[in-house]
Amino acid sequence: MKLSGVFWICLFFPFMQYAQETEYNHVIFDNSLMEESWFYGETSYSSPSHILNIQGRLPVNTDVAFTPGNSLQLNYSSAPEGSWKVNLKYPEWRGKDFLLKGDLLSFWLYVSDENQKDKLPEIAIGLDEEEISNYIPIGEYISDYSAKKWIQVKLPLGDFIESEEYANSNNIKVISIKQSPNDVGKNEILIDQVEIINEEISVVELEAPELKSAEGFERHVDLSWDLEDTEATRYVKIYRSDDNENFTAVGVQSPDEFSRYVDYTGIPGKTYYYKLSSLGYDYSESPLTESTEVSTREMSDEELLDMVQEASFRYYWEGAEIHSGLALENIPGRKNMIATGASGFGIMAMIVGVERGFITKEEFISRMEKIIGFVENGDRFHGALPHFMDGPTGKVEAFFGKYDDGADLVETSFFMQGLLTAEQYLSEDDLEENNLRDRISAIWKEVEWDWFKQHEDSPYLYWHWSPEHKWHINHKLIGWNETMITYFLAIASPSHGISPKMYYSGWASQDTIAQNYRSDWGQTSKGSMYTNNTSYFGIPLEVGVGVGGPLFFTHYSFLGLDPIKMEDKYTNYFDTNRDIVSINYRYSLENPGNFEGYGKNSWGLTASDGPWGYKAREAKVEMDDGTIAPTGAIASFPYTPEKSMDALKHFYREYGSFLWGEYGFRDAFNLSEDWTADIFMGLNQAPMVVMIENHRSGLIWDLFMKNENVQEALQEIKKVEE
Repeated sequence: MKLSGVFWICLFFPFMQYAQETEYNHVIFDNSLMEESWFYGETSYSSPSHILNIQGRLPVNTDVAFTPGNSLQLNYSSAPEGSWKVNLKYPEWRGKDFLLKGDLLSFWLYVSDENQKDKLPEIAIGLDEEEISNYIPIGEYISDYSAKKWIQVKLPLGDFIESEEYANSNNIKVISIKQSPNDVGKNEILIDQVEIINEEISVVELEAPELKSAEGFERHVDLSWDLEDTEATRYVKIYRSDDNENFTAVGVQSPDEFSRYVDYTGIPGKTYYYKLSSLGYDYSESPLTESTEVSTREMSDEELLDMVQEASFRYYWEGAEIHSGLALENIPGRKNMIATGASGFGIMAMIVGVERGFITKEEFISRMEKIIGFVENGDRFHGALPHFMDGPTGKVEAFFGKYDDGADLVETSFFMQGLLTAEQYLSEDDLEENNLRDRISAIWKEVEWDWFKQHEDSPYLYWHWSPEHKWHINHKLIGWNETMITYFLAIASPSHGISPKMYYSGWASQDTIAQNYRSDWGQTSKGSMYTNNTSYFGIPLEVGVGVGGPLFFTHYSFLGLDPIKMEDKYTNYFDTNRDIVSINYRYSLENPGNFEGYGKNSWGLTASDGPWGYKAREAKVEMDDGTIAPTGAIASFPYTPEKSMDALKHFYREYGSFLWGEYGFRDAFNLSEDWTADIFMGLNQAPMVVMIENHRSGLIWDLFMKNENVQEALQEIKKVEE
């Protein structure tokens, strides 16, 4: 989802409307992507007691694990006059809100010595860090107790505090562990696979997955499989060997989330052997597959670009919602909820996929048939699409609150940018493809852009309209931000177009409303007149509020719209975008917040997930919390090709162990907090695919700009200047 200082509205609406969603297992901890500490494991102590911690967080053990590759290490000293405590917080992210209900707290315990059971810590469950239940001695729930062996501990939730809130296991968001009153001295235990489960578990004899592909890249191996019984399979378990004799378990993958696994070994030019197995919900294991040989290899810059494009493209191809073929908001996340803007970006990414040989043209046409059929039959409001839709039904999903239950003009413009690009890509000479072109044209012409003026003499377009709540959100579209494409397409519309004068009265408005609006969200008067004309870090900026905003301002409107050709009386937008990216880069070099990891090869402040949730970050201290999103630098390839390539290599080669995953680069990381995102985001993966391609071949820019309505809009905006 987009967000800048301008667009604070959405995140503060409570979630109001849900579709029927697939439920996730309620896992508090299975593995940490970071190998030093676990961001969600918070520690505290009072002397003379102590618990080992890294900046207040629980250390990770990479040598011994129940579900590889790591576990949590509790190394503590207990004294009667002191205390220690650990809170394991449920890692939350957008759309992770449908969980399987359970009646047991389960975790696996590894005791390194013959510590007595009654000296083991006590444990509690919590609704949050403040509302914690009664504590229960762990030892009382262990019958088969022995050292240097993984033991499953299961505690009935009913043995904790009884209340209506605790009765719903979905409300449990904290597991709290504290010093036992019986314990004195130093001890170390490991815990792993902390989750809420059901006492009744079906025990099924599983077959191993069928390994579909194994491909070696420069520093990782990509494995994919087919799995017959996904419902009964808790994890696919991955084993690796250097010699085809001694295999070590290196990871697990939930089949609910992915049908592939990335093993980042970090070493080019080496041969490995892999076997897979299936784990049931009782953690019984199937037989292993036969071994498969695969080698990593040195890769050229061009091959690395192919690698990043293909992995990110898979988000929209393999990870699409099954009924519509459209993009999800984030993965893992809701599995039925389609994100309109991300879907438009994904269409452009799929076109790149055809041209780069990731899929065939026939496969693309088939997917477009599904997409267009879905849009034709799904909810639209005066031709505009909602922000989110339910894949199985095609109905609007008011994920950001009850007022967001209608049209979203900005998301519609992102989607139409992709749809018009596809129209140009499809052939007029082929009957099937030409039919798709006609249907795309009909969808394009049905968007009533002029309706979103709200009233006839309005100088502005408005973001939202709801059949029930009308213009309640009442959000005027005022630039500089990511919504240039909205005004541009509204001017370009052949059926419901707005006057090109609205480009200056609305988007680039300099009236008092627009000035106050920009000053308010930017917290600066620089750029309140749309023009800026101030230097930042030695770079003059012609247009933009403050330092120009987060980097997605330079990406989202310009995936199809060629900034080289987009000019107004204030600036050329390729030049302005390049300047904003360069300001962002130089800010990261200076690093006024002294955040770990910033530098000439590690930069890119934009909108992304973060340690404390989704936020739009930009090149100023008050909008920077140490979080870098790979899409920031990589989707800036057309503007800063050498710097972007250096960042790509650095992210992959230096941070790949935690940052590279099944769909390419994970959404973001924060080294100061020892955190990386668990998710990939629909609005952030495609810009990397598309903007790399625009740098390499200009493909998507060329296609979009061929549209005759687009060409006319460019000329109409220029005429207004004259």
